[in-house]
Amino acid sequence: MRISQRVKKILAGYESDSPGTKTNLARILMHGKLGGSGKLVILPVDQGFEHGPARSFAPNPPAYDPHYHFQLAIDAGLSAYAAPLGMIEAGAGTFAGAIPTILKINSANSLAREKEGAHQAVTGSVGDALRLGCSAIGMTIYPASDAAYDMFEEVRELAEEAKAVGLAVVVWAYPRGGDLTRAGETAIDIIAYGAHMAALLGAHIIKVKPPSDHLGLDAAKKVYEDRRIPISTLTERIKHVVQSCFNGRRMVVFSGGEAKDTEGILDEARAIRDGGGTGSIIGRNSFQRPRDEALALLGSVIKIYQGKA
Repeated sequence: MRISQRVKKILAGYESDSPGTKTNLARILMHGKLGGSGKLVILPVDQGFEHGPARSFAPNPPAYDPHYHFQLAIDAGLSAYAAPLGMIEAGAGTFAGAIPTILKINSANSLAREKEGAHQAVTGSVGDALRLGCSAIGMTIYPASDAAYDMFEEVRELAEEAKAVGLAVVVWAYPRGGDLTRAGETAIDIIAYGAHMAALLGAHIIKVKPPSDHLGLDAAKKVYEDRRIPISTLTERIKHVVQSCFNGRRMVVFSGGEAKDTEGILDEARAIRDGGGTGSIIGRNSFQRPRDEALALLGSVIKIYQGKA
């Protein structure tokens, strides 16, 4: 595998990691149509756990089949495919070596009653990731949850185990729970705070939602206003989140979130690119569309990160 100078520069930011972990990061960074560019577009399919099968896959019934997602990610030329244990097991043999995979090893579901103490169950292991040939494990933390400290401890232990065997670590940082308001979940100060926590917990790649210009914490609001931190545009807010992740020494990808129209997705990708974000991780906004539409959308997103659109 030939590694570009851009990717070598990114890997240099991970000073404590073993050659094995850096090799797995390089596999993700060098794969697909964006290979070598330092940008990523990843397909995550963990929504079945979170939202249930009908809400996730009924809009595009072929997506009930795990093979559909592997093939979509491959045909679109994406950087990696992320999913829980059963989804990856269902296609691991057929698609072995075809695309880097990220095993999502904790999960929540919408049937659980815990709101203030939102948590996720550990549903996979580092051993599973090795057995299935994955390049990384993925975990969610809920900053603001009453159970956040337990989640932090789980992530630290699992990340240590993963790094010891040469796997990379991806952390979904989704502020949720406690007394956090709906607006607070995407507030710029809270998104940046959550992303910084993920970096402090040792994540190689950090996944967050695109932040709004809302400020959720009174103490933070004073600093943002006194220091005149620019947050009026999405590009400025993306730049601030990247700055919060060790001034760009950690990769940050932004989720597609709830369904939106094509132009909204593309405008968001341009803001991520212009703000210095590493890329996009797009699930429902791709696999809930008919296959041809999904491929066209993902192709357009890739062109944006290539600087061609």
